[in-house]
Amino acid sequence: MANRLRQFLITSALAGALALTGLPAAEKAAATAASLSPVQVSALQTLGSYFNAIRDIRGEFTQIGPKGHVSTGVFYISKPGRMRFEYAPPNPFVVVADGTWVTIKNNAKNKADQYPLSATPLRLVLADQVDLMQEADIKSVDVADGLTTVVLEDKDGLVPGQLVLVFDSQRNALQQWVIVDGQGRRTTITLSNIEASKRPDPKLFVVQLPDTRKPKSSR
Repeated sequence: MANRLRQFLITSALAGALALTGLPAAEKAAATAASLSPVQVSALQTLGSYFNAIRDIRGEFTQIGPKGHVSTGVFYISKPGRMRFEYAPPNPFVVVADGTWVTIKNNAKNKADQYPLSATPLRLVLADQVDLMQEADIKSVDVADGLTTVVLEDKDGLVPGQLVLVFDSQRNALQQWVIVDGQGRRTTITLSNIEASKRPDPKLFVVQLPDTRKPKSSR
């Protein structure tokens, strides 16, 4: 499970390694737009506007791992920079972004791993403003039956695999994302009951880290 959660963070949006390097910002967006149809560009702009409109929301999620293991839980997002994915028992994990760090904590074992938020793909979702055509290497955009499906891939090969975003344009909501790792294993996360909320309690985005100091021996 720990490996799957790391995959969720490192591969889930791929934004940390999906920059079109070596080009000014305007040229990055132009290079992406030139390869897409007007309908695809419009769909990407709608998806980007959705991300940029998110401020304080909460909802539920269902995660299906590569071997079919199902986990559920609740999530909170408070932009910029803060997020909490809390898995329901018996899954002991919680994933928290506090604006600077992303922490994956196993409450059962009282262990935690941390990553700089700026180095993870979560920055794509948690940034104040984002331009998908500028910041992501977009492999395909399909628009059909009220759904927009966007496939992202790490252009430089730093993070193998793909991310598939599924956006429901009729409900104006991100419905699902699918993480496909370098070996073709799929992790699917489906969001539901998403609603705007009041500013969440700041304590939701604070994680008590394990005390790794060795206890002093008594004499």
